[in-house]
Order: sequence, then C-alpha cells, then structure tokens
Amino acid sequence: MSETRERSVEEILPARETIEGAGVHLRRAFGHQQVPRLDPFLLLDDFRSENPAEFVAGFPWHPHRGIETVTYMLDGRVDHEDSMGNAGVIGPGDVQWMTAGSGIIHQEMPKPVDGKMGGFQLWVNLPAKEKMMGPRYQEVQQARIPEVELKKGVRVRVVCGEVGGVKGPVRDIVVEPEYLDVRLDAGSVFDHPVTPGHRAFAYLLQGQGTFEEEGERVDSEHLVLMQDGDRVHVTAGDRAMRFLFISGRPLKEPVAWWGPIVMNNRWELEKAVDEYHNGTFIKDGR
Repeated sequence: MSETRERSVEEILPARETIEGAGVHLRRAFGHQQVPRLDPFLLLDDFRSENPAEFVAGFPWHPHRGIETVTYMLDGRVDHEDSMGNAGVIGPGDVQWMTAGSGIIHQEMPKPVDGKMGGFQLWVNLPAKEKMMGPRYQEVQQARIPEVELKKGVRVRVVCGEVGGVKGPVRDIVVEPEYLDVRLDAGSVFDHPVTPGHRAFAYLLQGQGTFEEEGERVDSEHLVLMQDGDRVHVTAGDRAMRFLFISGRPLKEPVAWWGPIVMNNRWELEKAVDEYHNGTFIKDGR
C-alpha cells in the first residue's frame, strides 16, 4: 500500500467583518473574492454575537437560485419562512441544508436565547446540470446529529460525511461534502482521512492549534485552506480547540454571481433577475 499524504496548509485567512441582510454584523471567512479557490464552496459567514443590535434586523425576504445554503446554529435560533409555504425554527445545534435549485424566496430572522445567538452559514455551489433542480430541505435537529468520541479528548459532531464508521444525517448532496464540528482538548490530535482531490478547509471557532505537523499556530476566527492529500493532522494548543472541517468535490465550472443567485454565465443571471422582478422566479410544481 502507498503511504498516506498529509494535507499541508495552503493559506491562512482572517475572517473579515461585514454587514449583510437588513444590518446583520458578521465575520466573513471567505466569499466572492476567493472564488474559485474554494470550489465548490462559495461563502462562509460566522454570525455569532451577544449584542441583539447586531442581528435582530435579520435577513428579510430574498431569493436564491443555483446554490445550497447550510445553516448551523450554536446558540439562539433562526425563524424562517419561504415561498413554498414552509416555516420553522432552526435551534441550537440544529442544521438546515437548503437546496435552492430553480428558486426559493425566503427570510431568516435570528433571535437570541438566554442572551446568545450565533451560528454559521455556508454556501455550496450546484453544478450546471443541477442548478434548476427542484428546491428541497434537509432539516436536522440537534438530537439527530451524532457525536463520535474518536479517543479521549477528541469529539466530532458529524453533520455530513463519515467519522469512525458513523455517518452524518445529511445525505445525497451533489458535491459529496463532509461537514464536521470538531472539539479537541488541549494537546489532543485529530487525524482524519479526506478524499484526494476534494477541496478542504477548516474554520477555527475557539482556541489555537496547528493544521499540519510542525505547522504555524492558528488563532480563532481564521480560515485554514488545505492543499491536496488524503488526510489532515490537527493538534490543539495549550487549551481546548474547536473548529469546523469541511470538504467537497470541486465542480470546475464557471461561476456567475449576483447577490444570492449563482449561475454559470451572465445570460442565466440576467434571466434569473428578470424572473424575480416579473414574478416568474418560482417555478410551478417545484
């Protein structure tokens, strides 16, 4: 058998403060400026806050087409409604994996619980042949997301993908993603196989650590972009560490992006915007 090849760190990027929606203050780990470097991923926002003034205005009604949005809550909740008649609440520890496909119009309104509100939203691109697929949701409550203790001091919540023989509840996603919430005690090591050729990154939520053997120490609220290989090696520093680890199959297709709509060319974007303004954005029977 050939030796495994550890993924080294390609770049470390600090999350940048920005304002979205109706005035929500958040930290953007990556976005439009990094396309297509994280293909098939488009954006990751960190919206943790204990100040209601920074988030209560929320994200009023807006469209999506051509992508999937993944909302993972740590604290508080998000009340959501959409053009398909769905309504509900994403609470602490819950995940909503929404495939916008041909088009959804929705709103997301954050609410604090015990004075806290926070989570993450990831945008995942859809391939050209699936951009107009029927919209769908995979909503997973906290209790359905398994937590695996790989060894003492290493715990992983498996949203999507597989760890230690345990599969996450989000299934049948086009880009074959992995979405893990990893917690390490001080000095603990997370050694994990990753599909060669898949794009992989980590976002550090708390603590410090290294993402390759004898690598540079990374602080919280930084994105770690990984080079190719078939495993990752993460070591926590002198205190507990928590990070999201995400990977997926690159699409290698052109990206045309206008706000919440991502297609493959300008013509498709203009058509989507025209349909949104003339009331034909939502497709019958979808």
